[in-house]
Amino acid sequence: MIIDPLYLLLFLGTMALSLWASWRVKGAYARYSQVPASSGLSGAQIAQRILDLNGIRDVAVRPTKGLLSDHYDPANKQLMLCEENYYGTNVAALGVAAHECGHAIQHQQLYAPLQWRMAAVGITTIAGNIIPIAGFGLFYIAPRIAIPILAACFGIVMLFQLVTLPVEFDATARAKRILAQTGAVAPGAETAAMSKVLDAAALTYVAAFISALGTFLYYIMHMVGGQRSDD
Repeated sequence: MIIDPLYLLLFLGTMALSLWASWRVKGAYARYSQVPASSGLSGAQIAQRILDLNGIRDVAVRPTKGLLSDHYDPANKQLMLCEENYYGTNVAALGVAAHECGHAIQHQQLYAPLQWRMAAVGITTIAGNIIPIAGFGLFYIAPRIAIPILAACFGIVMLFQLVTLPVEFDATARAKRILAQTGAVAPGAETAAMSKVLDAAALTYVAAFISALGTFLYYIMHMVGGQRSDD
């Protein structure tokens, strides 16, 4: 079995990009989670305050296991904060909590990109399940069939990641504005530290999009050019 050098380069390049983005966000979080917020509020408290200020009464703020496992669950109307951010009173915890609240506000306001992403979850999950089957099985048995399937699946994943970008960037922008308006994070050093955490986190979504786009274009190239490597 011969591995396509272009695919190997793409694989290593996107992996390096993802690892770099992950390293950036973990490093920023580790550093700025040591910076206490002068307001003394915890992530859970600021999250509840933001929800209340926006008239959101049907979203529960709950702790969850796993560092940086924070997320907003639109289906169950739950805002999940990892225990470090739920109980934490540092600028990183408040920034992450406010970011997740940004998603809850998007949901309340029917923010279009969030609606598109929610609608695309099902088909993206199916595409993600097909990729390993087509990539590791069918590709070497029937590449002429596998390549269009892989191109279509990675196209779906790429579009999902593309729609995710405005959703995440908007939530981050909302978080910064809200924290400034509420005074939960003081201007100056605290705000700068909080912004660095959120900006680093945004890089992970950019990396995911670039990875999906690169892989999609790889299979499109093979599909259009009729090229394959199966020896």
